Amino acid sequence: MGDTYTFDGDLSVLFEKFNFTYDYTANPSSVSEPCRTENASPVIRYFVALLYCLVCIVSLVGNSLVVLVVTYNKGNRSVTDVYLLNLAIADLLFALTLPIWAVFRAHEWIFGTVMCKLTSVLKEVNFYSGILLLAFISIDRYLAIVYATRQATEKRHWVKFVCVGIWVFSLLLSLPMIAYREVFPAPNSSQMVCYENIRGNETTKWRVVLRILPQTFGFLVPLVIMLFCYGVTVHRLFQTKNSQKKKAMKVILAVVLVFLFCWLPYNISLLADTLLRTGVIAETCGRRSAIDAALSGTEILGFSHSCMNPIIYAFIGQKFRNNFLKILVARGLISKEILMRYRKGSSFSSTSGNTSTTL
Repeated sequence: MGDTYTFDGDLSVLFEKFNFTYDYTANPSSVSEPCRTENASPVIRYFVALLYCLVCIVSLVGNSLVVLVVTYNKGNRSVTDVYLLNLAIADLLFALTLPIWAVFRAHEWIFGTVMCKLTSVLKEVNFYSGILLLAFISIDRYLAIVYATRQATEKRHWVKFVCVGIWVFSLLLSLPMIAYREVFPAPNSSQMVCYENIRGNETTKWRVVLRILPQTFGFLVPLVIMLFCYGVTVHRLFQTKNSQKKKAMKVILAVVLVFLFCWLPYNISLLADTLLRTGVIAETCGRRSAIDAALSGTEILGFSHSCMNPIIYAFIGQKFRNNFLKILVARGLISKEILMRYRKGSSFSSTSGNTSTTL
């Protein structure tokens, strides 16, 4: 499989330039003849780059506000707030790399091998830590609502260790990026790319490992946890007429739907690519190009999830808006009357012992 492939559909034309997979020489006999390569137009390439930059700006602003609000309210910080803080930090670190990926999309990789490895590791750490943190947030929401009598202080002593464990585990799972990420010319092209460059007889085995790990620990396991916790939580909320808990249910549903919207298409494409490259399904030029285009396209949705987190977990929450307004009042940027009018208009209540201070 020494060449790239073509696809008659428009989607391939959009993303064909960046369809680079783990090893182009692993299965040279998998196709009978080389397939043509069609590059995306400059307009499309720059549009995708611009989209990455917009996601970067929204992510930096939104997640910075989350960090500001959570750190400002140290005394009322809950377990979920600690997870939200770490989630915002992970998204901030990843957002810093988006301009680099934007240049790669629009042109080629011009930043060298060190930056290739570093940005790839940050991308993977964000992928793992972000979804794992979402899973632990769902566990905390489950405990807070289903077991509402449990005191929040009973859980605070171990939440920091959980967060440290998530970061360490995410970094360990990202180590293959350091070992195999390289800068090399794309097949049949002089343009440089930043991608995995796995060689030798162990190529197929490592390809499976590198794909199974993120799909298992970065998607399937957290998804099962989230579906269980949120399923039980929503069932419990349906049994109550409390308006505050009904609003919490809306946030929970938004969490699940946006998570699936952003990551399910990418992981389906990743699964199809794994099946194709391990020979489970027959490989043709059309299938190869279609899957590569789907991976490139759905990756944009995955990247966009980093800027959606503040909207889901913070801006929808009345408590976050209230605490943000309190900061503005403390800084003299708005009057106390505005804060009081907001509290009255939103029926804000601060008596919620087992819930997050930002949701």
